[in-house]
Amino acid sequence: MRTEFTVQLSSFPTRKFASPDTWEGFVEMFRTGQQHLPQAWAELFGPLRNGMVDDLVIVGQVGQSLDGRVATATGHSKYINCPAGIEHLHRLRALVDIVVVGVGTAMADDPQLTVRHVAGPQPARAVIDPKGRLGANAKLFAEDGVRRLLITAEGSLAAPPPGVEVITLPAQDGSISPCAIAVALKRAGMRRMLIEGGADTVSRFIAARCLDRLHVTVAPVMLGGGGPGIDLPPLDRADQAQRMPVRLHKIEDDVLFDCDLSAQRMTLGVAKKST
Repeated sequence: MRTEFTVQLSSFPTRKFASPDTWEGFVEMFRTGQQHLPQAWAELFGPLRNGMVDDLVIVGQVGQSLDGRVATATGHSKYINCPAGIEHLHRLRALVDIVVVGVGTAMADDPQLTVRHVAGPQPARAVIDPKGRLGANAKLFAEDGVRRLLITAEGSLAAPPPGVEVITLPAQDGSISPCAIAVALKRAGMRRMLIEGGADTVSRFIAARCLDRLHVTVAPVMLGGGGPGIDLPPLDRADQAQRMPVRLHKIEDDVLFDCDLSAQRMTLGVAKKST
């Protein structure tokens, strides 16, 4: 049963909020800008509320096996993570303005990119499709009252369904810069962005220093081969790798690594003033 409490605001009508101890109540407080967030959710999701570098918050997420794979050698990936790990992904969607995927993931998995397993508003949806490969019948293009965006390269022959907004950006060697994508989405009114996949797209955003946080959900299984979760340019020495602040959270059988990448993030929006 949903529990409610009433908040009286001066000069405004009485408004009812869901209990702050519930996920629904947390989403309402997170989005309405109230200062105090319920403790049950604040440690994990509080850092996604406001940017440390500028006015944007860009979070990537990867779900993988213990041996670092996001799919088997045959490409099968449903489902590596436990049901609670999938629910965590939907919670992330409920808190952001837009969910972004690459065309490879869109074609392989045909995701809906909706909030189905938890309470919360539906985010806008975007696909990075430089060559216009995604068909008009893709589920993320479905008309359901939510903004849908296609990010494609200049000169591409992309032909999305009516109502889909098209963002055209320069491409180099068939790829569009993650920084250019983030800036274009900011201009489209998006402040909190979830880079959901696939692994190649998330890796490119990490390499371009375009993520504030990275959520890596690791399942206690080994696939023995298949696509890597994160694939970055190689380093010559292990001591060249940058260590980052990280928090661990247990999600049923999975372990979530909440990585803080803000110290290396490029400034993409309005920069925070130093104090």
